[in-house]
Amino acid sequence: QVQLVESGGGLLQPGGSLRLSCAASGIIFSAYAMAWYRQAPGKQRELVAAITSGSIPNYADSVKGRFTISRDNAKNTVYLQMNSLKPEDTAVYYCNAKTMLLTREYTYWGQGTQVTVSS
Repeated sequence: QVQLVESGGGLLQPGGSLRLSCAASGIIFSAYAMAWYRQAPGKQRELVAAITSGSIPNYADSVKGRFTISRDNAKNTVYLQMNSLKPEDTAVYYCNAKTMLLTREYTYWGQGTQVTVSS
């Protein structure tokens, strides 16, 4: 059974930092591209950052220079370091794992963790 378990969310003031973690089980973690998405109230889910199986990162323009995605294949974990947080970063953050096998895509989601940035 595949599980993606996020942790590290919370409430903090603007300008603060937070690190999210996503621990994966039930998959060959190193074969999967990992990503963080977020969904704010009343808005669509959006891609925040992604990292390929080869550890090449990619970021949404809104978080470039503030967020860093990384992965530890030995721990089956992907991280999102968030710095200089803004109120508009408030959302539920979801972990995603995705891979292609032959012509079929396999994708899995975590349950989400709430991040609230407010003064």
